[in-house]
Amino acid sequence: MAKLWAGRFEKETAKLMDDFHSSIPFDQRLLRCDILGSIAHATMLKEQGIIPAQDGELILKGLEELLKDEDSGKLEIDMSAEDVHMFVEAELTRRIGEAGKRLHTGRSRNDQVALDTRMYAKLACGDTETALVKLLQTLLTLAKQHTDTIMPGYTHLQKAQPITLGFHMMAYAQMVMRDMKRFRAAHAEADVMPLGSGALAGTTYDLNRERVAELLGFSKVSDNAMDAVSDRDYLLSFLSAASILMMHMSRFCEELILWSSGEFATVTMDDAYATGSSIMPQKKNPDACELIRGKTGRVYGDLTALLTVMKGLPLAYNKDMQEDKEAFFDAYDTVKKCLNVFTEMLATVTFHTERMEKSAKDGFTNATDLADYLVGKGLPFRDAHRVSGALVKQCIREGRSLEELSLEELQKESPLFEADVYQTITLSACVSRRNLRGGTAPKAVADSIRIAEMWLTDFTDK
Repeated sequence: MAKLWAGRFEKETAKLMDDFHSSIPFDQRLLRCDILGSIAHATMLKEQGIIPAQDGELILKGLEELLKDEDSGKLEIDMSAEDVHMFVEAELTRRIGEAGKRLHTGRSRNDQVALDTRMYAKLACGDTETALVKLLQTLLTLAKQHTDTIMPGYTHLQKAQPITLGFHMMAYAQMVMRDMKRFRAAHAEADVMPLGSGALAGTTYDLNRERVAELLGFSKVSDNAMDAVSDRDYLLSFLSAASILMMHMSRFCEELILWSSGEFATVTMDDAYATGSSIMPQKKNPDACELIRGKTGRVYGDLTALLTVMKGLPLAYNKDMQEDKEAFFDAYDTVKKCLNVFTEMLATVTFHTERMEKSAKDGFTNATDLADYLVGKGLPFRDAHRVSGALVKQCIREGRSLEELSLEELQKESPLFEADVYQTITLSACVSRRNLRGGTAPKAVADSIRIAEMWLTDFTDK
């Protein structure tokens, strides 16, 4: 394909350089965005009288046919093209003749690629948000089912206090809600129309930039041409949101991996989302979780790659910025796959609720409530903490639980103990007393679920 910028050059580009320089193998994903952007640009050029009306009609007809062929899968991409923008312009000119050469009037590939990537980023943000809605709904459903399911809560991976599985699910629901806000913010960053910025300094043509923004559904128009062509913050915002989301899924996957082990045995993965061993017949491996955990590093790498590309670039556009797309596309593809698999996997997990409650009983998770009982009787917390710790030490030595200690044994450590202590330190009582907002009591969890459902309705309505 003849290069559209070849006029200044005396010799052909080396084949090695052509292959190195070309971005069409990956930026062809922007083809639909490029055609739609070109349609809006050509419409505006025609309306402004910048190009002849007859040429404008030919260009628009040709672009509509290109779009139709792309949507139907008939459009064959010339892989010898330098990039997707050159391909569209050259293919249009091949189809409609000289009029196609007017399409690039008043724009540069610099503002053109900024437009295309912003359009694609908006689609990616919306697509990810839709998947996150489904994940949040799954978490809320599980939380409703398990507001009374007692399990141990952990700190330092040591049993700490009794909680409920519903409460645990709502912790992840809060993370997902923050993820949704981050992708919504990334969408807002991308929702700025840069076309009309030219290469870096704007253009002398009387463009109607607001009209292009209207045609393409952008809410704003960029205010500085140099920034508009050199900005990739909106992609970094997407990659940052994607990295944090992957971190959240990876943490949950780590827990599911642990819980599905024989040592915990509180979770069984559905056969549809587990795999076996080629040598060990008994194995059922949580490979979906492990892959998501592993792919988290890949998305982190995409973020780090683009941050590193951008960190030393002088204004305005530099060819280094061609490296933005592969990182962005890879992160988007990875997050999309992981989200879809994770949501379906989570919905099919079997939780062994009796085992969870037994695990909470076996770990002295009611020791804090034992201390709080003494505080309620007037003992300072530090002294109550020491008494409870001494009783735990005795139980560990004798292989017993706190509930199995007699009242007489309890009173040896503190005369403040009375018979009502046994009702106080049951796991259900420990959970139910934490009924302040954000606590683990079933009523508090139900309130948290209700608030999250209201938030989701409001968020998706905006």
